[in-house]
Amino acid sequence: MRRRGASRVAVAALLGVNLVLPIRPEPVAAAGFVEAYPVTATAMRAAGPPYADWAADGRRFLSFDTRGDGRAVEVLGDLADADRVAVLVPGVGSTLADFDRGLGGVARRAPAVQAGQLYREVRAGDPAARVAVLAWLGYDPPDGVLTAAGGVSARRGAAGLAVLLRELAARRPAATITLVGHSYGALVVSLAAADAPAQVTDVVSLGGVGAGVQRADDLPGGRRFWAAEAPTDWIRRVPPARLPGLGFGRRPGDPAFGARPLPVGGVAGHDGYLAPGSATLVATAAVVRGSATPVATAAVAGRVDADRVGDAR
Repeated sequence: MRRRGASRVAVAALLGVNLVLPIRPEPVAAAGFVEAYPVTATAMRAAGPPYADWAADGRRFLSFDTRGDGRAVEVLGDLADADRVAVLVPGVGSTLADFDRGLGGVARRAPAVQAGQLYREVRAGDPAARVAVLAWLGYDPPDGVLTAAGGVSARRGAAGLAVLLRELAARRPAATITLVGHSYGALVVSLAAADAPAQVTDVVSLGGVGAGVQRADDLPGGRRFWAAEAPTDWIRRVPPARLPGLGFGRRPGDPAFGARPLPVGGVAGHDGYLAPGSATLVATAAVVRGSATPVATAAVAGRVDADRVGDAR
């Protein structure tokens, strides 16, 4: 699935490619929650280290597949009893090999680490919360900046994520679901939200490259759309172009997009939104808990840069 850069793709990488190609969703494993855990544990033991160690540690996965760049969907918390569910989708370059260790061995980039930080922060704000956080590497993200030019991976990921969301809604109809996407993952969750069940109430973009729409109000379903974009994040240099056949449109962090801004105090670079000490982590956890004032929650925690927050509409 890895594609090396070609010169004609370099220009498209700056603008993006319009999301219009009809494609099939990638397969989604796991027909249930609790029922899936022993099946995936068996597969991880058979795959050997480090995956066998994950199973030995009692970690729970809805799906696990080592083919290609790999797939994994880890569950933190009791999904079968949760009334608040967050689904965290990573972006470019994420693979099964880096699920735990992070791209380049940088732990803060690891989907499993980020999901763990979010889960602990939600519980810290409400120890009695019945919450589950999913680290959803259920699609094949682009391998790098050049291959990220296209929207095929995002559409496939969104289609696969939509299957999971419908199952979550069917099994936990009283639960509310928050979608959290980082970088290219923000595009995935935004596309999935366009046709998601009503249980999906909030979409959070962290350093998102785009959302497939020009404005937050264009997202159907009346869902709340939140965005964090740090001043030190290189994503700010991605042009908000949308030409015929080209472009992801405005970044969710662009004020003109109209998302509800999240604080970015303590965030460094593109990968620090869910790191300990980040105001974005505190505010995102508040969104998952259903707080009407996540910015105020982060302020109480003492991690808001007021000059960079704006009006939390």
